[in-house]
Amino acid sequence: MTRRSCVQLQELDEMKRRLKEMEEEAAALRDMQAKVAKEMQGGDPSASTAEAKEQVDARSVYVGNVDYACTPEEVQQHFQACGTVNRVTILTDKFGQPKGFAYVEFLEQEGVQEALNLNESELHGRQIKVAPKRTNVPGMKQRPPRGYNPYHGYPYRSYGAPYFPPYGYGRAPRFRRPMRYRPYF
Repeated sequence: MTRRSCVQLQELDEMKRRLKEMEEEAAALRDMQAKVAKEMQGGDPSASTAEAKEQVDARSVYVGNVDYACTPEEVQQHFQACGTVNRVTILTDKFGQPKGFAYVEFLEQEGVQEALNLNESELHGRQIKVAPKRTNVPGMKQRPPRGYNPYHGYPYRSYGAPYFPPYGYGRAPRFRRPMRYRPYF
């Protein structure tokens, strides 16, 4: 064998050794991620129970009028004096653009009271609104069915063939319009 082929074989062996090391590291990282995910599911305070959600909401505040260019780190830094910030969530729309408000979760209940004192303070050149986070009540968004409105017609009545009211759809007229056709009236 030539010297050149020996060097190439040594380089190839070195690359195989490095590849094996990287695969071992990747496997170790996957194991660590699985372990952390299992711990988060088991001991996460934001679990699916209603009591846990109420406790998390009691330790959180709503922050309104947040600048669109503001990052979670900047919001966390703004509320750091109130207590230990556990999580900052800036909600985004389906395109990934911020909606203009955020939620800040504290580790202690006392952090919420301190954060309420920062209402109408300035963050990124805007006056923010701080309020305690309310617990979401299921079914609150549902509206009761509307009753009968004589101006909009009754949706369940059937007139048989197509029915055209004499004055058109909408509100009842204030005065009786003539029945003849007058295009420039």
